[in-house]
Amino acid sequence: MTRRTGRTWWKTALGLLLTAVMLFPVYWMLNVSLTPDRDMRKTPPDLFPAHGTLDGYRTVLHEQLPYLGTSLVIGLGTVALTIALSAPAGYALAKLRPRGGGTLNFVLLAAQMIPGIIMAMGFYTIYLQLGLLQSVPGLIVADSTLAVPFGVLIFTAFMSGIPGELLQAAKTDGAGALRTFWSVVLPMSRNAVVTVSLFAFLWSWSDFVFAGTLVTGGAHEPITLGIYHYIGNNNQEWNAIMATAVVASLPAAVILVLAQRYVAAGVTAGAVKD
Repeated sequence: MTRRTGRTWWKTALGLLLTAVMLFPVYWMLNVSLTPDRDMRKTPPDLFPAHGTLDGYRTVLHEQLPYLGTSLVIGLGTVALTIALSAPAGYALAKLRPRGGGTLNFVLLAAQMIPGIIMAMGFYTIYLQLGLLQSVPGLIVADSTLAVPFGVLIFTAFMSGIPGELLQAAKTDGAGALRTFWSVVLPMSRNAVVTVSLFAFLWSWSDFVFAGTLVTGGAHEPITLGIYHYIGNNNQEWNAIMATAVVASLPAAVILVLAQRYVAAGVTAGAVKD
């Protein structure tokens, strides 16, 4: 018992140390966000904000709220479009078995390997012809291209585990494929819906490549571009930059904490077959 307790203590200590190392950048971001401009270039820097200030957060509330609002609209729009496209596609691949389904799965995997900058340049060319540059709908569509392939794969794996007897019973009661999907399959796929929604929101919330290519200088810039307004050739407002980063991180962190148990179930769905 003593030996086992010693091993457990050693593993716990190592885990805490590695966690502290990984979270130190987050702490430093918070520390710098509270540091006054006059102390920003101290050597060595203060490990704690001895003369803390909230000037950076006041700047965020005064100047960054429109960018946060734009990011929220883009994130929610991306989630809605991703679910609307990937859930029916996953249902079709898992239960309807369309011809060429295996090829489609391979294409979805290959699509996730395309570098984002290549896709961004392609969207730029298309949007230039369609007049969708500097627009929120254009960013929603672009961000959805990252989430939809992932969503289809997650929904396919999850829906494959739904018993066929339930679908047969719905068919016996007169439900068609669409009614079965909406009334039976989708409610049972709550974990997958939460998982796909979370990742779609996080990807769109943190997107910089598409935003920097498709809306630079426009009136609908997300928060990832709003931060760059504090960076210039002769001036870097580091406390405002870090305060913006802290505020921008909070929605994603809160959503991840609240949805973690659904995400764990959604990601592992289909990994084990009875």
